[in-house]
Amino acid sequence: MTRGGDSTKGRRNVLVFMGTRPEAIKLAPVVAALRSSADFDCTVVATGQHKEMFQQVADQFGFTVNADLDVMRPNQTLAGLTARLMEGIDGWLDSAPPDMALVEGDTTTVLVAALACFYRRIPIGHVEAGLRTGNIWSPFPEEVNRRLATPLVALHFAPTETARRALLAERIPDETIAVTGNTVIDALLMEVSAQRSDERVRARVEDELGKLLGTGWSSLPFVLITGHRRENFGEGIEQICRAIGTLARRFPDHRFIYPVHLNPNVHGHVNRLLGDLPNVRLIAPQGYRNFVALMSRCRLVLTDSGGIQEEAPSLGKPVLVMRDTTERPEGVEAGTALLTGPHARNIVEHATRLLTDAKAYQAMARAKNPYGDGHAAERIVERIRRYFVR
Repeated sequence: MTRGGDSTKGRRNVLVFMGTRPEAIKLAPVVAALRSSADFDCTVVATGQHKEMFQQVADQFGFTVNADLDVMRPNQTLAGLTARLMEGIDGWLDSAPPDMALVEGDTTTVLVAALACFYRRIPIGHVEAGLRTGNIWSPFPEEVNRRLATPLVALHFAPTETARRALLAERIPDETIAVTGNTVIDALLMEVSAQRSDERVRARVEDELGKLLGTGWSSLPFVLITGHRRENFGEGIEQICRAIGTLARRFPDHRFIYPVHLNPNVHGHVNRLLGDLPNVRLIAPQGYRNFVALMSRCRLVLTDSGGIQEEAPSLGKPVLVMRDTTERPEGVEAGTALLTGPHARNIVEHATRLLTDAKAYQAMARAKNPYGDGHAAERIVERIRRYFVR
């Protein structure tokens, strides 16, 4: 474990907080850009919200983690998690105060880090700022996390113009907002390039997924599924599983590959309702490398995740969003994504149409991805640089 407070003279130390695997993926390009800059030192502190999955991302993208606050406990409540995060984050800031901190997205880590930095008058930058659904209960608790963090932030890195307008509507000063694109596209393009150019990487992916799914796993058409949102626990997951079951029976020539989240509120329902279907493959959560390979080769994505709504269109894959709201309306407006809610009838109807109607499928697959060009991290680091030369 190393501390971040002893920056080389003349260089600013930027402390990057990461809690979950999606945060690590989206911040990996920013860490790389900061650490390759002559102007900054970069300290990475993991809070431990996704411990095992987080480390997979760190290893894949090759960044070191300076500390792990290890906040998670079995069956921990949101209040308990918030309290432990505040204790851990504030303790780190006290021992090694940075020149600036960065957070990403909408997790409890984001809210607590923003508040802890505010208490100590440390400026904080928010990557993926300005996402809104307008409903504090969906997604829960993420919508409230990001809304409460916003007034405490010094620099807002909005991925799109829509996100910028949402911040302006909340009276955030325009000069503190930078539209950068989303760093998840930077990370995705980095990984796609690695899989295309490095034979060893391709061979490892084929071997690992072959062991899980069988040799020639990508020779049959398949639908890729993720489902783990807290607001879908219970009836929502039941509806999603019923839809997958119906689709699996309707399309016996397709596989339905579902990396099942470790949360017992998810895998209990999924295993009970889908475990006996011969063309449904329930597998463990995959590292980012394997998941990108699955996204690249699937026909269609069914998800209640956030980042996948941005990633899949870059690969030409239509996305059905199994939520009633999305903080990423740009994809729906552009035609790359479609909201079905966690409702079996809607999911089955729209998935069936896309799997049987080539014209409808191509309209979504060829729609322009509105989420970025792969240079978001460069724009973020440049804006941080300008912040310190005001």
